[in-house]
Amino acid sequence: MERIILLETSTALCSAALVEDGKITAYKESTEPRAHASLTAVFVDEMLREKGLRIQDCDAVCVSLGPGSYTGLRVGVSTAKGLCFGAGIPLLAAGTLDTLVHQAIDEGLVPEGCTHIIPMVDARRMEVYTAVFSADGQQLTETEPKIVDETSFADYTASGKVLFIGDGAGKCEGVIGGNSVFVQCCPKASGMLKPALVELASKHFQDVAYLEPFYLKEFVATVSKKNLF
Repeated sequence: MERIILLETSTALCSAALVEDGKITAYKESTEPRAHASLTAVFVDEMLREKGLRIQDCDAVCVSLGPGSYTGLRVGVSTAKGLCFGAGIPLLAAGTLDTLVHQAIDEGLVPEGCTHIIPMVDARRMEVYTAVFSADGQQLTETEPKIVDETSFADYTASGKVLFIGDGAGKCEGVIGGNSVFVQCCPKASGMLKPALVELASKHFQDVAYLEPFYLKEFVATVSKKNLF
């Protein structure tokens, strides 16, 4: 039996899933703020215990590679590396935008007549991490940070129905015109099912020692304006 552990920690939602023979058989999630570091490994342990399994009984771990939250991505990748190194199993990775697109398809969120799916990961203010996908999940443009205004994606919205999905979609609803549908949500581990199966089938394994999250933009630390003394 083929088993994969899925970890999605790129946004405010922390989630994990277990795949067995191509289907999700266990799932855990939490929206508790700043709890990714304390919950991710716990979710994996709970799922395996419920199934009477050990990590060594799994064929791989697939982690969300980004783009997304700097801290969330670090937690997910670090946890996945630890699991893979300890059990001696392969490490897989899936892009956050791919996860959102397949989540939309798997959950029946793609509206009838939709020509494109545009996932959006919130990057603060009116900026998002995004790319354009076909309605069947094929990526058509490069992943990029984009500041959204009334002209954004006009070529797509003018020519057909477009689904915007992700935790950055809601804030763009009042800005983007055309024939558009907006679904405000976070990527979930269950949405990683198809990308993970493809990665495992193709044996596209990641380097456990050197894999780094796909941040897309450099992390900028801020200094508190409060007096420290």
